[in-house]
Amino acid sequence: MLKIEDGKLKFHYDAEELWIEPWGQNSLRIRATKNNCMPENDWALQKPADGQQCADTAPAQESGKKDTEYSIRETDAGAEIVNGKISATISKLGKIMIYNQKGEILLEEYWRNRRDVRDAKCSAIEVEAREFRPNIAGDYRLTMRFESKDPHEKIYGMGQYQQPYLDLKGMDLELAHRNSQASVPFLISSRGYGLLWNNPSIGRAVFGRNIMSFEAYATKALDYWVTAGDTPKEIEEAYASVTGTVPMMPEYGLGFWQCKLRYQTQEELLEVAREYKRRNLPIDLIVIDFFHWPKQGEWKFDPVYWPDPDAMVRELKEMGIELMVSIWPTVDRECENFEEMLEKGYLIRTERGFRTGQYFQGATLYYDATNPGAREYVWEKAKKNYYEKGIRVFWLDEAEPEYSAYDFDNYRYYLGTDLEVGNLYPLDYARTFYEGMEAEGQKNIVNLLRCAWAGSQKYGALVWSGDIASSFESMRNQLAAGLNMGLAGIPWWTTDIGGFHGGDPSDPAFRELFVRWFQWGAFCPVMRLHGDREPRQPQLGTTGGATCLSGAPNEVWCYGDTVYNICVKYLNIREQMRDYTRELMKEAHEKGTPVMRTLFYEFPEDKTAWEAEDEYLYGSRVLAAPVLEAGAKTRRVYLPGSGVIWKDAWNGQEYPGGDWITVQVTLEDMPVFVKKE
Repeated sequence: MLKIEDGKLKFHYDAEELWIEPWGQNSLRIRATKNNCMPENDWALQKPADGQQCADTAPAQESGKKDTEYSIRETDAGAEIVNGKISATISKLGKIMIYNQKGEILLEEYWRNRRDVRDAKCSAIEVEAREFRPNIAGDYRLTMRFESKDPHEKIYGMGQYQQPYLDLKGMDLELAHRNSQASVPFLISSRGYGLLWNNPSIGRAVFGRNIMSFEAYATKALDYWVTAGDTPKEIEEAYASVTGTVPMMPEYGLGFWQCKLRYQTQEELLEVAREYKRRNLPIDLIVIDFFHWPKQGEWKFDPVYWPDPDAMVRELKEMGIELMVSIWPTVDRECENFEEMLEKGYLIRTERGFRTGQYFQGATLYYDATNPGAREYVWEKAKKNYYEKGIRVFWLDEAEPEYSAYDFDNYRYYLGTDLEVGNLYPLDYARTFYEGMEAEGQKNIVNLLRCAWAGSQKYGALVWSGDIASSFESMRNQLAAGLNMGLAGIPWWTTDIGGFHGGDPSDPAFRELFVRWFQWGAFCPVMRLHGDREPRQPQLGTTGGATCLSGAPNEVWCYGDTVYNICVKYLNIREQMRDYTRELMKEAHEKGTPVMRTLFYEFPEDKTAWEAEDEYLYGSRVLAAPVLEAGAKTRRVYLPGSGVIWKDAWNGQEYPGGDWITVQVTLEDMPVFVKKE
């Protein structure tokens, strides 16, 4: 049964209810359920801005009504909905096909059944496009299948995965968060569409040559959003308009951030800050890492090692340095807040076994960020013990959350099971602090998180790529991760310069890696030094955070004179780019534009730009080609854009766009080119 109602195209057959409606310019939202009513959750989506289409606010052309930007009509074959450059048809039996304004098929449901024997793809194998398989718990295991219309299609976005591939066609992706993995299920296709899998369930996405499929292991409804556009930029901006954009990056986000695992005392941290100032080195922010607290879940300074935080913050501000403080969402059973949080239902639950989430420095549970009461509780603790002391930036670590065992079927939240809603956690974790800080009147909020989901950007989430290896292979993976995160709608992204795990500052091989990573870091959205260096430092005590060992020094002067001089050069380059970086942050805030951009983002007409995967654009005018191999003497670089002139940033040599070049590289320089205006 087909009908037009409330500005939506509705289809009902047996137990299935399906809606197709306009949602933003050139965009449609498609939902389906086999429950008795459609769930009301919007998840990552928000109502479109004024002037953009939404079925709840804009009139539809129903039964001859005119003067509307979208239309819905019945046809001989079923029904059609048109919203700008995108349209969808649904047959009388329920098959959906999505088109662009040229009439080209963008997406076609994968039907292989005999429901419609006149369908050219009628088949006896009985595979459904929208498969709702009942779970014992009462919801469904959902699979959504589309035809793969072009084996040469390229797919980008989807978040952060630890692999070197930018193009995701042919990939099998877990839709779940892990340490260094962030599922942000929005993709951009080279065929001119973008698709958001608007479902926070743990699941799977497969971009095969025959079928593109999405799975949700436990859900009540199918929910996806699709947009059509002539360029990746148009698609990205449409997505940002319905999921939100980042705030404006504050000034201290434009420069250099100093961090290590971990400064053990107040005096140690202050002495590092003073040394940066004595050397006249640019620095905007310094970080107090984890286990500066007495116990996990107390969200306050350990007075033994951090005796006067007010004085520390005051001295840093006098030096012009912002302080970031680490927050963990873990709650130790022995901490002062445990019993109260347990009583109020503010902790995640387990379905079986001993109730714990992570075992690290004690058996801990995570606070339930999906619970509004828990969010308010945690913020009030952080407000009293950090914010009221002048701390305005937080490092929201363990944001996946990082379970000691990723048994997603074993955890339950306020909003539902982990299988059903687990991917929401990093978004609601960011929301905890964003809304608290906003309520205090703070503007331009940025907090560092190790994970994100679709929409996290609007809560000021700066995502870093997690606890990664210190190797050239790992560095290559982070480049792909950063570019795909930008295309997935997360423009604020960074990585641990030098990698996280290991690395001895006295080792010549690691020094080379460090230099290459530091050079690249100057052209990342945020330039942040971090890592757990070797050898470990002596333990200071037996109480509080002192039970957690700390890594070796990780300041720029710890790597020898040659490395130090190179670091100084790139610190100054970052500082010289401050005005330019501010422009890029404004674009991200206003339009959702990635700060790190694939070549094809700015040059979609250049076919080779879609093939170059190991270089990128920092904004629209600077091309960066990180050196990704040890001992490299040359670097092959593609310069995009026929008719464009690119200038070597170091020697001034000019090259025409639209061709590959090979340049010499030394340890001192990473290939960088500037577009000649």
